[in-house]
Amino acid sequence: MDTTPHVPEQQRSDESSDGQPTVRTTPAADLPTAPAVPPVPSGTIAGSLLASRYRLRTRVGTDPAACAEFWRAEDTILRRDVAVTVLRRPAPGVVLGDDLSDTARAEQMVVRALRSGSFEHSGCARLLDVLTPGAASLPEDVLGAAVTEWVPGRSLGEVVADGLIKPLAAARAVAPLAAAAEAAHRHGLVLGCDHPQRVRITPDGRAQLCFALPRHDVTPADDVRGLGAVLYTLLTSHWPLSSADAARAGLSAAEPTPGGALPPPSELRPGVPVELDTLTHGTLGPDGVPGHVHTAAAVQRLLTEVVAEDDRMALFPPAHDGVPSAPGDVWQDRGRTVAPTDPQRRRKMTIALTALGAAVLVVLGYLGVQLGAMFVDNGAPPIVVEGEPVQPDQAQPQIAPPPAGPTVGGVAVEVYDQGGDPDNADRAARIIDHDPATAWGTSTYYQQFPAYRPGIGIMVSFASAVQLSELTIDSPSRGTVVEIRSAPSTDATLAETEKITEVTLGTGRTPVSLDGSQPVEHVLLWITKLSGGGSAYSSEIGEVEFRRAGA
Repeated sequence: MDTTPHVPEQQRSDESSDGQPTVRTTPAADLPTAPAVPPVPSGTIAGSLLASRYRLRTRVGTDPAACAEFWRAEDTILRRDVAVTVLRRPAPGVVLGDDLSDTARAEQMVVRALRSGSFEHSGCARLLDVLTPGAASLPEDVLGAAVTEWVPGRSLGEVVADGLIKPLAAARAVAPLAAAAEAAHRHGLVLGCDHPQRVRITPDGRAQLCFALPRHDVTPADDVRGLGAVLYTLLTSHWPLSSADAARAGLSAAEPTPGGALPPPSELRPGVPVELDTLTHGTLGPDGVPGHVHTAAAVQRLLTEVVAEDDRMALFPPAHDGVPSAPGDVWQDRGRTVAPTDPQRRRKMTIALTALGAAVLVVLGYLGVQLGAMFVDNGAPPIVVEGEPVQPDQAQPQIAPPPAGPTVGGVAVEVYDQGGDPDNADRAARIIDHDPATAWGTSTYYQQFPAYRPGIGIMVSFASAVQLSELTIDSPSRGTVVEIRSAPSTDATLAETEKITEVTLGTGRTPVSLDGSQPVEHVLLWITKLSGGGSAYSSEIGEVEFRRAGA
C-alpha cells in the first residue's frame, strides 16, 4: 500500500517549463496551519505492505488464542504467492490467560519460528522469512510475522464441504503431516497443527501445514491431538477440538456423547476401518485412558500400516464407505446397493487364499518329483566304493570355483541426513531385501550437490563389528559418486565418520574393494554427486551386498 501522504494540488510546488521544480517564497507567516495527521490505520488490511515487500491479499483465517491472522499474500520482489502469519496486538481488555506482556509473548513465538528456520519437510510449508517484533518496517499494531511458502489446494472446510471422502484417502492425507510432526518433535520443535485453519490439503490429497507461529505454549502433545483432529474431520466433516475454531474454519463442531466422549467415526459414516477408529480415540481421548496415543511417531506408524494394508488388499472389493466410486477406481459401484460386510472379511480371504496356494504348491512339487523319477535311467547299477554308492557319470565331479567370501546381511538400514529431511526414509530397507526390483532413491533436485545439501546417504548397521573385503552396489544411476565411510554410531556427524574409499557407479552392479579396511559395525554410503543433468538430479540404489573377508 502506498504510504506517501496525499498533498493537495494547491500545496504542491510549481514546475518550470523545463520540468524542474520551482520553490515558493511565500513568507512563513502567510502559510496556513497544517492540519493534524490522522492516526495510521491497521497494518493488516487487504493491500497493506509489510517490510516493504509482502502485500497482504486475502485473510484466510485467524487464531485468537495466538493473536494471529493468516493471510495469503504476494512477495512483490519474487512475484510469488506466500502465506503470512501476522501476530497482532491484543485488543484492549482481552486477557490471554498468562502473565506475559504482548511483546514477550510475541518474542517467544518468533524465537521458536527462528529456531525452525533450518527445518524442512514435505509435510509443512518451508519458512521463508521472519519479521521480528518492534521492527521499523512493521505497523504499530503488528508484533511480528512469519512468511512461509503458500500451499496450493483447499482448506479443511472447503474439502469436507464437497462431501465425505474415502477413509483410506483420509489416512493417506494425514500420513505426511504426521511424518512432519514426528520429524519436528525429534528436533525439539512443534508445528501447531491443532488449529483447523493452519492446515491445507494439496491438489494431490496431502495434508500440509501452511501457517507458522503457533501459540507460545503449544506442546508436542497438542500436535498429536491436532493430527487426530485433522483425521477425524476428514472422516466425519466435524472438528473435534475447539467449537469456536470450527466455526471460524467453516466446519461443524463434533458433538460428544452423553458420557462426554466423542463418537467414533464409524458411527457417523460407513466403511471406516477399526484401526482409524482406534487412532482417533487414542489421539483425542484424555491422558491415561487405555490405548492413548502419546507421540506423532505412533500416529505415523499406524497410518503407514493402514495404507500398506489397503495396498495389499487392492485385488479385493473394498468395503462400502458411502462415497461413490471415482472414475479412476478399479472397483466401480455399478449402481447397486452393497450390504454391510464383515470388517475382517478381506483379511480372512487373504489367509484362506494363501493357505490354498501353499497346498497347491506342495501337490505340484510332489507330482514333479514323481514324474521326474519315471524318466530317470536307473539301468546301470551303482559302483560301491568304501560303502558309498557312486553313479558312473559322477566319477569325475565338477569343481566349483571358490567363493569370494560369505555375504553379510545388514541388520538395520536408515537414510542418513542430518538436515532433518531424509529422502524416502520408508524405502531404505529395500537395498538389503535381496530383490533388485525394489529400490531406494533420492528426491529429484533442480541442482547438483552441494547446491541444496552436501550429500545424502544410507547408514547400514550390523549386529557386531565385521571385517569386510568387498561390497557391491546394484544401481541404474550411472555417474553417481558414493563415499564408503565407517561410522562410530548411527547418529554420528559426518565429521566423526572416516572415509574408506570412493567409487563412481556404472549401470548395474559396481564392485567396491574394501581390502585393508578395519572391522566396522556401521557403514555409511554417502552420496556426494547425483546422476542426471539439466534440472533433474537423482540417484537410485537397488541392492547392496557386503562380503566378509576370508573364505
